[in-house]
Amino acid sequence: MREVVIVDAVRTPIGRRNGTLAEVHPVELSALVLRALADRTGIEPEMVDDVIWGCVTQIGEQSSNVGRLAVLSAGWPESVPGTTVDRACGSSQQALHFAAAGVAAGHYDLAIAGGVESMSLVPLGAARKVGKPYGPGILERYGTVTFSQGIGAETVAERYGMTREQLDGFALRSHRLAAAATDGGAFEGQIVPVPVEGGSFRQDEGIRRGTSMEQMASLKPAFRDDGVIHAGNASQISDGAGALLVTTPEMAERLGRPPLARFHTGAVAADDPVTMLLGVVPATKKVLERSGLGIDQIGVYEVNEAFAPVPLAWLEEMKGDPELLNPAGGAIAVGHPLGGSGAILMTRMLHWMKARKIRYGLQVMCEAGGMANATIVEGL
Repeated sequence: MREVVIVDAVRTPIGRRNGTLAEVHPVELSALVLRALADRTGIEPEMVDDVIWGCVTQIGEQSSNVGRLAVLSAGWPESVPGTTVDRACGSSQQALHFAAAGVAAGHYDLAIAGGVESMSLVPLGAARKVGKPYGPGILERYGTVTFSQGIGAETVAERYGMTREQLDGFALRSHRLAAAATDGGAFEGQIVPVPVEGGSFRQDEGIRRGTSMEQMASLKPAFRDDGVIHAGNASQISDGAGALLVTTPEMAERLGRPPLARFHTGAVAADDPVTMLLGVVPATKKVLERSGLGIDQIGVYEVNEAFAPVPLAWLEEMKGDPELLNPAGGAIAVGHPLGGSGAILMTRMLHWMKARKIRYGLQVMCEAGGMANATIVEGL
């Protein structure tokens, strides 16, 4: 098995639903980060053995293999293949795992992993309007025609005794940290500006500065009349893309590009698909066990903020340091463009680690169906 490194990682700024990126085609968003990655690293596109691309709602503007279409739209040689992966919210994190496995096994020398989602153009749940995703076996086993992440979040909050005030406080923390990271220039070296009418789009759009607990308290529960989950303490519906260049240390040296990090360990796990969101716990335990590391050796953890109860439950179960959790804010503040979030989150974490000389970082993403991907990277 060959060693695997991540040479560089880029992303678009994240646009809020029906915001600045609403009319930008997801194939063009994808092509933009592919071209930027090649420009930054100096690779010739024909060197790329495969582009593995995450995307969740693969209909309409996101149909017909976004990964391959992105390669062609980027102007790359027709000889460069591309494929599209769906592991729900962790799709582009899974794309990274596939790319790393391919490089380790010798199937690839140079691969690009990433993903995209335009939730403005292709709304969440659109696929369910054109068919019935749950066959009779699922209905017989679970007695439901849908699995609701919102109800799952309510269940997690209830199980861990979380109050609305606690969840809203965590949401405010996300906005505060994201604003501080933006103002401090933490994202400047990773963001690819998107050309839009009147100029270019350069900063994450969802951050709400000055949001208060009183404003949070005015928001109505979204899933239960007496619930604690609402639009303010859940991830924002968004548009965006990200990409990572994955190769061997030898190839990175040939390129003259010191890697950002070594791909240390990856794991995927699954749990109860009804509660759905707690797969992050067994996935984290699995990746730590495989890595031989303890949680006390990890210098930063990115636990996707699909809903505020998820990172808080993870923190309680894993006994982590709250200061190391999502230190630049998360999806509650900046958004969660489903298929792109794994790559975007990894891009944010890698650049955060580099700036602070952090050795180990851990990313974990809850996913529909009760699944979760977990990844440990080692800063170089």
